[in-house]
Amino acid sequence: MLFMQHNTVHIAMRHFFADRTRPDLPTDFSSSLPLSKLKKACVALVLLAPLTALLARESQTPDTAPEAATARVEQTLVRAQRFMAVSANALATQAGQEILRDGGSAVDAAIAMQLVLGLVEPQSSGLGGGAFLLHYDAVEQKVRSYDGRETAPASVHPDLFLRQNKVMPFGEAVNSGRAVGTPGVLRMLALAHRRHGKLPWSRLFAPAIKLAEQGFAVSPRLHAQISGNRALFAQNAARDYFYPNGQPAAVGHVLQNPAYAAVLKRIAFEGVQAFYEGEIAADIVAVVRAHSVPGALTLADLSAYRAKERQAVCGTHAIYQICSMGPPSSGGIAVLQMLGMLEQHQVDQMQPGSVEAAHYFSEAGRLAFADRERYIADPDFITVPVEALLDPRYLQWRGAQIDSRMSMGTALPGDPLQMLAKRGKDQAADLPSTTHLVVVDAQGHGVSMTSTIESEFGSKIFVRGFLLNNQLTDFSLQPNDHEGRPVANRVEAGKRPRSAMAPTVVMRDGRLFMLAGSPGGSAIINFVAKTLMGVLDWRLDVQQSINLPNIGSRNRETELERGSAAESLQQGLRQRGHRVTILPMPSGVHAIVLDKDGITGGADPRREGRAAGD
Repeated sequence: MLFMQHNTVHIAMRHFFADRTRPDLPTDFSSSLPLSKLKKACVALVLLAPLTALLARESQTPDTAPEAATARVEQTLVRAQRFMAVSANALATQAGQEILRDGGSAVDAAIAMQLVLGLVEPQSSGLGGGAFLLHYDAVEQKVRSYDGRETAPASVHPDLFLRQNKVMPFGEAVNSGRAVGTPGVLRMLALAHRRHGKLPWSRLFAPAIKLAEQGFAVSPRLHAQISGNRALFAQNAARDYFYPNGQPAAVGHVLQNPAYAAVLKRIAFEGVQAFYEGEIAADIVAVVRAHSVPGALTLADLSAYRAKERQAVCGTHAIYQICSMGPPSSGGIAVLQMLGMLEQHQVDQMQPGSVEAAHYFSEAGRLAFADRERYIADPDFITVPVEALLDPRYLQWRGAQIDSRMSMGTALPGDPLQMLAKRGKDQAADLPSTTHLVVVDAQGHGVSMTSTIESEFGSKIFVRGFLLNNQLTDFSLQPNDHEGRPVANRVEAGKRPRSAMAPTVVMRDGRLFMLAGSPGGSAIINFVAKTLMGVLDWRLDVQQSINLPNIGSRNRETELERGSAAESLQQGLRQRGHRVTILPMPSGVHAIVLDKDGITGGADPRREGRAAGD
């Protein structure tokens, strides 16, 4: 029934575009399609959308946040003149500040911060996970992007998560050895350090080693995550560490992690090879393969892993140049699509927090997520039409489908290169538990980095003081859609699962202006786009922009942040045909802005971040 309704929409579109050689996209985006026909096509979509959305709702699991929401920690704008570091934990930010004061580069500081985060915020990232990093070079005025995403083991097949041709229960898949991908964050950090580091590699490990040996106080957020996670308690090694005397580590309890310190010492003085080969690698493989739902990871997978430099995806927005992470992440493309679609609607003239702004923002999200789910995956395995998806004419056409009066319900993907019929609809869960940090050093170089172990505490498999990811459940669990078409983001050996992470660099006249990013599963896209609009369109300071209520659509319901001013938008949005849901939306946006007055930094009040600089 759902397929029939989607076909009905396609037939309507084809009827209006019957005189075109490409029925769902004019050959000349800007001029070949008469505006009257475009409006009629959009009206057809709007009229059919509510029924389509209702049917789609029946087959989908509601989106949830990858980590539980905790109490807000009020944040104020932080100012500095020389350098700035912002991360999800004060201890990590302090480590970055220490490295910057020692003359370290932005990459040096990012490495030190990440190693501390893996200790004090283990639910979100760590040595057993992956990351994406964007680097801005102030001398060359150039952005480079680095891919440390996990890879599927060499022996896996597209039916990895199938049992008798049916998808295995998600809880069983996600908390298992089967979900563990080859960790990539350390290889990526080493690559970035070779290119952009200043201080010795071993120096960058000192803050984390010291904290692991001496211990750190459990924060309220970490305590809350431990308390609410039965799957973590079920793992013996994790239980011994996180649940002293069988109880969740209390707020203020000092956790010491000598095993983690020992691993860091080996990597600090022997290089990353000490992690990817030898005793540490053997222990990782052993626990994955000994799990009750064993995984396929091997020593050969670890030894063969390589981080990659990728082409950043870039676009313009008003007077700014914006670059973000490209495939295998969908985050950068989707954020740029949303901003591009909205330009024609003068959102900069709308009131932040208004029904009108929420309506347009959510509709743009629907369109971007529809494209994301159909076209974006690991570019080493599938052709991703990046240029076509970001073509200004295509974005103009897609944005014109937004009706000011009525929500489209569920958006259909566009077809810029006539690929739609060959691509299946993705069914990935998109629940990465993640962290984000930003750094600007004294030379004006910048880093925006998002790292992850996927869902909260990853696979829950704890080895040598750190947790392993369950990133393979970011693939579509079903290799083909209901029509038999292969899904772009299907499991394949050596492939990197699609992500929504969107570390972002904004420039003005080639000079660094802003760094931003967030955790939050697939909602990362909406969190980052909201923050960019706050600064670039609404001229808010970076902390005000982060503080804006979280809203948006992932091409399902229109989501409004529980406990925020966004709840007051319900009635107005429903009057425009939105199906509204209220839910916790614990983003973790961290961002920096550079202007004529110096450097300003902001941390998300929804987590425990801290900005600091000199």
